[in-house]
Amino acid sequence: MNDQPRPATRKIPAPAINNESRPFWDAAREGRFLIKRCRACGRAHWYPRLSCPFCFSDVTMWEASAGEGAIYTFSVMRRTDGPSYAIGYVTLDEGPAMLTNFVDCDLEALEIGQRVRLRFQETEGGPPVPVFAPA
Repeated sequence: MNDQPRPATRKIPAPAINNESRPFWDAAREGRFLIKRCRACGRAHWYPRLSCPFCFSDVTMWEASAGEGAIYTFSVMRRTDGPSYAIGYVTLDEGPAMLTNFVDCDLEALEIGQRVRLRFQETEGGPPVPVFAPA
């Protein structure tokens, strides 16, 4: 593993909360990670919304996710006016891909296909947001 220091934690603004996403953010405050699953087609999806993005059914349910997956793609943002950081997509073991930040890692050691695990990071005045760190 590379011996470079880990980047400083970047401040994340509070997310916008609406009636569709409120149960997700309430669970996040409790340290639980939820995704939606369609009862009509059976597929899990992310970002939480009332209707299924695959079959458009409005019969969806919340379910707990283990918050584990693999990096699908990522990009390292190098900054001179703040800490460098990495963002990218994680494919959750349940199937959905989600855009996220990568934390508590050596940015130079991130790899596509690398296993990652969810953590919650505090925001500026709102609920914590899901981020991922190497498993």
